[in-house]
Amino acid sequence: MKILITGICGFVGSTLAKAWLAAEPGLTLYGIDNLCRPGSEMNRLELQRLGIKLVHGDLRQASDLEGLPRADWVVDAAANPSVLAGIDGQSSSRQLIEHNLFSTINLLEYCKCHHAGFILLSTSRVYSAAVLSAIPVQICENRFVLAPQASHPIGLTSAGIGEEFSTASPLSLYGGSKLASEVLSLEYGAAYDFPVWINRCGVLVGAGQFGRPDQGIVAYWLHAWRQRQPLTYLGFGGQGHQVRDVLHPHDLLSLLRQQIAAETSPGPRIFNLGGGAGQSFSLAELSRWCEARFGSHVVGADHLQRRYDVPWLVMDSSLAGRVWNWQPRISLHDLLEEIALHAEEHPDWLAQSAMR
Repeated sequence: MKILITGICGFVGSTLAKAWLAAEPGLTLYGIDNLCRPGSEMNRLELQRLGIKLVHGDLRQASDLEGLPRADWVVDAAANPSVLAGIDGQSSSRQLIEHNLFSTINLLEYCKCHHAGFILLSTSRVYSAAVLSAIPVQICENRFVLAPQASHPIGLTSAGIGEEFSTASPLSLYGGSKLASEVLSLEYGAAYDFPVWINRCGVLVGAGQFGRPDQGIVAYWLHAWRQRQPLTYLGFGGQGHQVRDVLHPHDLLSLLRQQIAAETSPGPRIFNLGGGAGQSFSLAELSRWCEARFGSHVVGADHLQRRYDVPWLVMDSSLAGRVWNWQPRISLHDLLEEIALHAEEHPDWLAQSAMR
């Protein structure tokens, strides 16, 4: 079995690659990365030591894929993952679409040529930002919870956001680019007869993630707290009540391996993957955890509401549970402790993340 991982030198790609080799020592892994993200060079060296064949290339350029060896499956872990991409002044809208959509098209052409299976790592942000923002919530202790007597939109239960939840615009430029990638992936697979799986991932976290305020927020929060760097609750009253759930890439890997083994089994092709309600928390609750782990620190408040921020987004992965008997195994405490230990071992991590 030969597998090509795109964005392999990023956090998700490199974590998957290392865990995959540990689980299947005879596996042949290839990787391609443009090495534009801070920290990717360090990951490159580690992956090369493991014997993974790496290509420095830009997926936006079709010619960069022409020299790639034939793979049986492509796992697309390459993207600009910030919901603010294209509007934050750090990247242009054209760059975002080129990275997240045009690159996908080039990969689908590669799969068409080699008849390779395709797994797209999509995102929870394909769900409507407008509908998510309108979810009725109330404050319970240090977090938002669903208002119990309110009418909720289709696809929302106490377990979280299901695959039936609205994907109506506006999503965000990021979410729109990933939703378009989903549609084209399924169309290519149907037209050219190769297997496609779409995994809408929630917040993926773990040790080694290069956190920034717009992405990798959990790693950023823990590293910044330990170093007593400024932290701020943004929007929603400035109290940090907004809630997300988290998932370790190792738990994602267990499903990827099943999907590759199943290949063309009938049934749904799109799955939500997240930690669920049991691995959800608010920023205020995360601060409580950090205080117990690292000591006290003052967090500021800013009432400014950023575009596309939502008060509550928890992924309901019950469909993956029914179809694949899948559920996350790594607990929230173990996840946070893994990042905390990494923060203690790498006190300069945020400085490296800030390099551009």
